[in-house]
Amino acid sequence: MENGLLLILLFFMIVGSLIAVETRSLLSAIISIGAIGFLLSIAFLLLGAPDIAITQVVVEILCLIILIRATINRDLTTISGDREFFSTVITITMVIIITVISVHIFSDFPQFGKSVIDRFTDAPSQTYVALGLEKTGAANIVTAILLDFRAYDTLGEATVLFCAILGALALLRKNARKAVDKKEQTDE
Repeated sequence: MENGLLLILLFFMIVGSLIAVETRSLLSAIISIGAIGFLLSIAFLLLGAPDIAITQVVVEILCLIILIRATINRDLTTISGDREFFSTVITITMVIIITVISVHIFSDFPQFGKSVIDRFTDAPSQTYVALGLEKTGAANIVTAILLDFRAYDTLGEATVLFCAILGALALLRKNARKAVDKKEQTDE
């Protein structure tokens, strides 16, 4: 069943990519790319990588906000008349499908208050909890997991977040410089 859901997600990611490429509206293309990123984070959840899914959602939200703001500032949001209906139908369909898939995924989550660790006895988390202090010497199990058992993963996630923030700052700084240059030119 999980492989079927992954194939469905892949199909909709491909459809979203085609919409992003074929649409004439820049704003519609950006929203389609945002939907693709959200579907990718759901795929990461299905594959058992919630930490990567969270990182994907954070980066996706930052990028989406910056790109939508840049698009709206340039007034490039017009949609041609014949494509407006098609885009609306595709958007509503994608929202319904994402909602149905999300409800299905969230129904597999454990009840609120029950530990996820108890569901999987052979999960790596059991080893981390049982042998964390012995193997790492760290009194805090979270520190032991993040810095000893999964150090490369943590470094990768921190790098992705750092690059996303730097990219956002670079875009905002460039726009601020252009605004200052325009103001200086008009003052002269």
